[in-house]
This record gives sequence, structure tokens and C-alpha cells, in this order.
Amino acid sequence: MLQKDQDVDRLTGGTRPYLLLTLMCLFLYMPGLVTVPPLDRDESRFMQATRQMLETGDYVRIQFQSEMRAKKPAGAYWAQAASVLAFSDPTTREPWPYRLPSVLAAWAAALMTFGIGRRLFGPPAALLGAALLASCLLLVAEAHQAKTDAMLLASVVLAQGILGRFYLAARRDETPPGFVAAMVFWVAVGVSVLIKGPVVPVILLLTILALTIADRRIVGPGWLWGMRPIEGLAIATAIAAPWFFAINQATDGAFVGEAVKSDLLPKLLGAQESHGAPPGMYLLLLPVTLWPASLLLVPGLIWAWAQRARPEVRFCLAWIVPTWLMFELIPTKLPHYVLPAFPALALLMAAAAWGGDLRDGRIARLWATAWSLIALAIAGAVLLAPLGFGDRFDLTSLPAFVAIAGTGLLSAWLVMRGRVLGAAFAVLVTACTAFPVVLDGVLPQLNQLWVSRSVAELAAARPHQGPVVVAGYSEPSLVFLLGTETQLTSGAEAATILAERSGTLVLISDREEAAFQAEYARRGLKVATVGKVKGFNYSRGRPVVLTAYAVEDKP
Repeated sequence: MLQKDQDVDRLTGGTRPYLLLTLMCLFLYMPGLVTVPPLDRDESRFMQATRQMLETGDYVRIQFQSEMRAKKPAGAYWAQAASVLAFSDPTTREPWPYRLPSVLAAWAAALMTFGIGRRLFGPPAALLGAALLASCLLLVAEAHQAKTDAMLLASVVLAQGILGRFYLAARRDETPPGFVAAMVFWVAVGVSVLIKGPVVPVILLLTILALTIADRRIVGPGWLWGMRPIEGLAIATAIAAPWFFAINQATDGAFVGEAVKSDLLPKLLGAQESHGAPPGMYLLLLPVTLWPASLLLVPGLIWAWAQRARPEVRFCLAWIVPTWLMFELIPTKLPHYVLPAFPALALLMAAAAWGGDLRDGRIARLWATAWSLIALAIAGAVLLAPLGFGDRFDLTSLPAFVAIAGTGLLSAWLVMRGRVLGAAFAVLVTACTAFPVVLDGVLPQLNQLWVSRSVAELAAARPHQGPVVVAGYSEPSLVFLLGTETQLTSGAEAATILAERSGTLVLISDREEAAFQAEYARRGLKVATVGKVKGFNYSRGRPVVLTAYAVEDKP
């Protein structure tokens, strides 16, 4: 036993945990970074808006083609622009330079989760919790997308980590963190506002409110006042306010007004862009979004409830519960919204695996049985995906199927036997064997899903003049791959453009085909079919056929 404890201490001491987590993140996040095509819709909108910043040199206004994009502040766009300038160039149509900030943010979130967990539950549980977070499906997916959510996670982990240090110092009558820690907290708050507006400040306020209610008092003199709120708010404002002032000036106030009217209020008052769902949807999705770590979800929650009086457990619950309830009550729902609660959830699961006695946990065993069915369903989906969305059955799906099904069933069996810690390590093996194969082998081969990639390949192979004209298919990935000047229009207008610019290449969807044919027939235009793209538009959930036309060459 002593030898085992010494081995654990060596593994979790010094810089080893950070190196182990870094290697794990590299193994999970690098595969697929280059090979997975641009995703619709948010990722491609972010990448295209960033490219237009680089093309125009305007780093204040956010544009998608000629349309103002009043959705998020400029922080994520700036990070992507810096990455493109550092590692590529603005003319690139490769997505990976735009995705690097998300990779770095996901990696940083994992390291900082270890830093938090080490103070809360000790190094062994902290290392396991950080690994569970790094390897869950939702964070792996966000690390591969050029969006805000991985960066938002890093900022919330940093801010909540410092908040937790102040809280625990007050509860344990310890010396509170100093001025530097407080200022880092406020810097994280300011940066988070530049990334995604008020999300992190709201989560922090909810955590503080939940702790105050749970403790029935504002604990200790070093608690909130020790975080230097007056100086801190000045720093956070100094970080975030200049851009908001600049965008307000550049758009005569239209950006902020449009962001509130067209983005914030619709999400709070109704289901924006058909992304509505009733309360409880995130809880139903959690076994998949947290997969494979979700095997430990029920054991972790059982343990956490039993230990809720402990200040470190109480802090994690105060982080999770009000944040989760807030997102459940907001009508607009997207799976990644609850990601800021995952670090605390992962730490509770890890602490349960190290310290929980669940050998008699019948509920945990029932959950393991249900989870094994989820693992088999995911394995089956990976195996069959090439048949449904690829050109043929792909042998690369077999290793992923074996990894998910085999290690998944082993993990569930370990929980059923009461060996929760062994199951925790088994789910890490599941993630590290399955995700790289799926991301670098299976997903890129699902050609029917990558309609924009196929269109870009067709356009590159067919000589044409001027921008490509597309009718009836307007996914943002198409603009990113074909260029900012890509014209998205109707079938009749595409025929008019073709008549005026004979060297143009036009692509017409099956929905716009009749209008296109009627217009070019009316104009007496002779066109030739030069290609066809068939696929599945996953953003709209329906098949799409695009036919490429050019003016018929004269004999």
C-alpha cells in the first residue's frame, strides 16, 4: 500500500501531471484538426468573419460578406486572426490555423482544472478530473472548432479557480490569496466579456449567490472584499470597454442594438433559429456530451450529495447547479452551452472515484448498464456512418468500433463490480483510442456530409472567371472555401448573371432548378452541365443536389 501511494505521489507531483495532460491533449485534439472540413454553421461564420478582418484590416467591425455579424464580441476573432498571421496567411482556405486558439484554450482549461482540483481534492483526484474533462466528447468537439466556447471555458476555469481559492481560504480560516490573484481574476472576467459577453460574470455571480445561500452568511472578511472588487471592476472594464466603444462608434450604435435585439433577447424569450427545447434537455443529453466520462456521473453525484457539507464539494455544487438551471430555463438550447459547468462536474466524479465507496451502489450499477447501451449505440453509429454518408464502407471505422464497444463494456463492468477507479482509467483509454480514429479516419471520409468541400473541389477543377455563383445552397462553409466574393442568389438571378458574364460557373440546387431553367430558356441561353454534387445538408437535415452549369462552348 505504501509503495502504491509513493507511485501515485511521483505521478502527480511536480510538472509530471502537466506533461501528462499535455500529451493527452495533443493525442486527442491534433487528429482531425487539418482533415475535418469547415463545419456549418457557427465555425464557418467565425472563420469567414476573421478572414474578412484580415482582408480589410478592420479589426473592429465583424462582417460576414456584406452583413454585420452582431452575435459575439471580437475577442475570438482577434485570437483566430493572430493565429492565422502567425502560422499561415490570410489567403488560406485551410481551417486549422483558425482552430488553433480553440485547441490551446481546451488544453489550458484542462491544465487549470488540475490546478483547481489539486487545491480542492488533492493531486490524484485533480489529475483524473482534468483528464476526464479533456477527453469528454463535448470538449474534444469544441477543441476542433474555430468558435468561442473552448476559449470561454478557459476563462471560466481561471476565474472560478481563483474564486474557489478565496472561498476556501475563508471557510478554512487560512490566509487568503493576495492582490495578484485577485487581479488575475478580474483580467479573466474582462477577457471573457470580450469573448462571449456577460456569460462568465453571470456564472460567477450565480456561484457566489449559491454559496451565500448554502452557508447562510457571507463567509469571512477575506471572501468577497478580499477580491478587490473596486480595482478589479476598473481593470475588467478597461479590458472590455474600448472595443465596445469603438464598435458603437463605427456602427452608430447599431452593433450593440442588433446584438441585444437579434441575439440576446430572442435566446432569452424564445427558441432562436429553431434551437428550442424544454427544460431538462441538457440533462438528457449529458450521457452523450460528457461521454465517455459520463459513466462516472451517477457515482459522482451520489458521492457529492453525501459529502455536500465539505466546502470543496459545496463550491463545486455551487458552480454546477445554478449554472445548469440557468441554461435549462433559457428556451434556446445548444449542447455546448453547459460546457462551463463540466470542470466542476469532472472534479466531483474524479473525487468520487478516488474516495467513494460504491460497492453497494445499486443505482450506480443500473446506470452502468444503461451507459453500456449508450456506448454500443455510439460504436454502432461510428461503424455504420460510412455506409450512410460515405461512398463505401470504410475499414477505418472498425478500430473505432472495437475501441468504443470493447473498452466501453469493460468500463461498465468495472463499475458493476464496484471498481470505480479502474473504470475511470478505462474510460480514458476509451477516449484515447476512439477519438483519434474517428476524427482523423472516419469523419473526413463521410463525403456526403461535406457538400461545400465537394463544391470547392469541383470549382477548382473547372476553369471559370469571377466569383462562383450558387443558388439554393447558402451554408457559410461554402463562402469560406470559395472566397468572400462568392455570390449566393436565386435560380433566376443566377441565369441572369450567367447571361451577362459568360465565363461564370454557377451551381444550382434542385430547389432552384426550375427557376434557373425557365430564366435561361427565356433568354435563349445555351448552357452545359459541367458537374454535379450530391450530399446531405446536416444543418437543415435534408439531401441536397447541386448541378454546375457554364455557358455552352461554341463549336
